Amino acid sequence: MSAPLLSVVVPTKNEIANVADCLACFREAAARGDVETIVVDNASPDGTAEAARAAGARVFGQGPERCAQRNRGVREAAAPWVLFVDADMRVPPDTLAEILGRIAEDRVDALYVREVRTGPGLRTRARNFERSFYDATCIDGLRVFRKSLLERAGGFDETLFACEDWDLDRRVLALGARTALTDRALLHDERRLSLPGLLRKKRYYAGSFDAYRRKWGNDATVRRQFGLGYRFFGVFLENGKWRRVLRHPILFAAVMLERFAVGMVFLLARPPRRAARRPS
Repeated sequence: MSAPLLSVVVPTKNEIANVADCLACFREAAARGDVETIVVDNASPDGTAEAARAAGARVFGQGPERCAQRNRGVREAAAPWVLFVDADMRVPPDTLAEILGRIAEDRVDALYVREVRTGPGLRTRARNFERSFYDATCIDGLRVFRKSLLERAGGFDETLFACEDWDLDRRVLALGARTALTDRALLHDERRLSLPGLLRKKRYYAGSFDAYRRKWGNDATVRRQFGLGYRFFGVFLENGKWRRVLRHPILFAAVMLERFAVGMVFLLARPPRRAARRPS
């Protein structure tokens, strides 16, 4: 039997509620031999690994964070291409078909994949509106890679537990990788993620922001990723995107309110800077 074209790597931790549905998206492609699914589980006590095996995935154990899990998945991958998804994501058939078609054409080395949150209410609509402005910018993250490109770039930096996708993107792009953005989207189930839950999540990730900034310094890309000017205004206005803001002022206002809350969490979570000592 020939090797699959695409290895789908899913890092998990207590994802019994999601993993089977996530893997089901790839069942038909796996039956054709186009795709394999790899779950790298971080010692979940809830039966995640067993559910993943029952759904047809190859399952491996690895921790302590998702960077190490993803790197393990790459090492185990049998395909020349790798797609990273989380267990609460779903890849519709038309999106998977587009990904497979694009990598088979051999015109790109990595792909950004559009993302749509699922769930009711204005907040979900606002988050999707916000996310659409980030596609293929320095705030986005590549999801599909040539395995050989990942190996050349050195994989995910396992010292980071946030901004690891930005970090990998920068190293991949520095190698001259050809990239593109998909027309179709994957679905991200955030129905259970309340605003307080989102802020707790951002507060946790803020602990790794400074490590990323120390690694890359205060260069132009870092200033855009963390600076108020680009995050609050530039990314919404560049390349004619301001027209969409004018068409949807209520959604934009909701985005700004959440952006402000996240920004405050980031500022409060940052460790205080030590005062410089005066020479004696």
